Amino acid sequence: MMWAGVLVACASCYVLKLAGLSLPAAVLQDARVQRTVPLVPVALLAALVATQTFSTGHHLVVDVRTTALIVAVGMVLLRAPFLLVVASAAATAALLRLI
Repeated sequence: MMWAGVLVACASCYVLKLAGLSLPAAVLQDARVQRTVPLVPVALLAALVATQTFSTGHHLVVDVRTTALIVAVGMVLLRAPFLLVVASAAATAALLRLI
């Protein structure tokens, strides 16, 4: 049963990618599309981070991950380099789990 779900997901991804490649050039040149497309990966990544940080099953979780995310956001607001943002969030999580 699980493999059926995997195959359906694979086929769906293929069809979605094929649909994107089949779009006419006029659609891709539209100003609204040009403004929106660069924002899609950011929105998807933010949704993934929020889902992985704040939920476990059906329960809301505020723990080490939340604190690490807050540290990462703070570092971004301070305009720290990306590697420093990731390292500081990872170090925060590691230290809090050590305690």
